[in-house]
Amino acid sequence: MTIDTVAEWHELLKSGNVKRLDSLLAEDVVFFSPVVHTPQVGKAVATQYLSAAFKILLDESFRYVRELKGPNDAVLEFEVDIDGISINGVDLIKWDDSGRIIEFKAMVRPLKAINLIHQKMAAMLHANP
Repeated sequence: MTIDTVAEWHELLKSGNVKRLDSLLAEDVVFFSPVVHTPQVGKAVATQYLSAAFKILLDESFRYVRELKGPNDAVLEFEVDIDGISINGVDLIKWDDSGRIIEFKAMVRPLKAINLIHQKMAAMLHANP
């Protein structure tokens, strides 16, 4: 059965249940963080980064404002306010023929937002290695 990746992604965010990442991410998924210069490879590390990002970004102000979708990839533009900083970003998601995510790239602006997310992600990842 093929997963409707984008619909499943939206449901995952709505539920906040990061355990759903296990069925959505491919084993060899590559995660590109806006605050780490090297690609993070593998389901375990991608889950760790995405789980931390969910805790930081997903609040009542988070919303996707645009979506561009192709046969095996999508760009989801989002906005969120954290600590008085308006953040704008995109999630670039690529999936295989079964619908499992094989590449996830997050990009964020402005620089203040990147610095804030870097600080919060570092604290969270160091607290929960």
